[in-house]
Amino acid sequence: MTISTRPRTIGELRESGYKVLTVKEELRKNLIQKIRHGEELFPGIIGYEDTVIPQVENAILSGQDIIFLGERGQAKTRMARSLANLLDEVIPIIEGCEINDSPFEPICKACRDKVEEYGDQVEIAWLPRDRRYGEKLATPDITISDLIGEVDPVRVAEGRYLSDELTIHYGMIPRTNRGIFCINELPDLAERIQVGLLNIMEERDVQIRGYKIRLPLDVYVVASANPEDYTNRGRIITPLKDRVGSEIRTHYPTTVEHEIQIMESESNHFITEGMDIIFPQFMKEVIANITQLARHSNDISQRSGVSVRVSISNFENVLSNASRRALRLKERQIAPRVSDLPSIIASTCGKIELDTVGDVKEERVVQKLINNAILEVFNENFEVREFEQLVAGFERGLNVQVGDDLPSMEYVNQLSKVGGLSKAVDKLNGRGSPASIASSVEFILEGLHLNRRLNKDEVNGKTRYRR
Repeated sequence: MTISTRPRTIGELRESGYKVLTVKEELRKNLIQKIRHGEELFPGIIGYEDTVIPQVENAILSGQDIIFLGERGQAKTRMARSLANLLDEVIPIIEGCEINDSPFEPICKACRDKVEEYGDQVEIAWLPRDRRYGEKLATPDITISDLIGEVDPVRVAEGRYLSDELTIHYGMIPRTNRGIFCINELPDLAERIQVGLLNIMEERDVQIRGYKIRLPLDVYVVASANPEDYTNRGRIITPLKDRVGSEIRTHYPTTVEHEIQIMESESNHFITEGMDIIFPQFMKEVIANITQLARHSNDISQRSGVSVRVSISNFENVLSNASRRALRLKERQIAPRVSDLPSIIASTCGKIELDTVGDVKEERVVQKLINNAILEVFNENFEVREFEQLVAGFERGLNVQVGDDLPSMEYVNQLSKVGGLSKAVDKLNGRGSPASIASSVEFILEGLHLNRRLNKDEVNGKTRYRR
């Protein structure tokens, strides 16, 4: 059905044989179609294929409302917004209706009066799916008027009675009629507002300024909450929990590979003219491991979680630090190094909460995570005994200097002088450019230091490795 051939009145819509479905029927129909055709249901959602997404599919097939339970940064809101992709491209509504009334079964008084007077000649409009999704962040100051509606004093001043339904200015939920409404951080709603939601989700009647009206809304409700708040000891009333169909637990990426995919896809991608970015795989693994280790660290509060935004921000900052160096040194290739990792302190400290007693600084906690991540990735790629020749050279007095402001060619020159280093660089696929060689050399030397095979001196921003 093209725009030009779409029915324009209720009569034309009736003659076309169009069948109006409820939102839950519509979601179910489109989900089944996508599953049959093997289409991706939730584009951009990584790591939930075998855990969260099957539960969402079950809820939709069962026609159940959903609440996502998870810590911050677990794509709860993105999952809710993605559900809009399962709505029809457009649906018919009565032209000018505030709450998207169905042409065949209008529920607001204005539309009922219009249909009673003009019948099948009433004009209709076609509502696109992106206007059928409503979202509200729950805060303690939200009123029932925001969600349900309020008496409009202007309409009362025009001469209508307070008991007249036409005096009502509808809130967000009625205005999302025949769509999806999402409430983020549901437990933050005051209890009296939660009670108001009970009527919307089950009894389908509301009271506005003491005036009771029957409002059989067709709304698919999605909510999100922190698991700690969504308990008997939390801030949510039990009857509301009872009305939510499916409680779905989200989670952080379970593998380093998923963490890397997320930070690559979600990070800002800027292009610097005349410069090429080379981001070694081992550096991506280090950044991802920092976040993974933070989620199990005794120094960090796990109650508030460690969001994937930590990985994304760290990925961006490390690349920015490397770019800044390349610009100053007038190098064409950008490749992050171990010496760029201190730049993540600024992007990590604000996103974690310490869970330690005493005077422990965030910077020290982050540096510990960096060291452990480098050590873990290094030991996955190498065995220390592979570097016996290299360590022997350091025992004979060899030393290597590195730094985040050192030109890449300095590393290339040092590579030719240090026996046993070239083979390790090749193992990391670091031969592509001077910048990637520099990154590989720093990683190898720092890995040997953390394995206690080399000593390290830091003076005036320069680092020297020796035996």
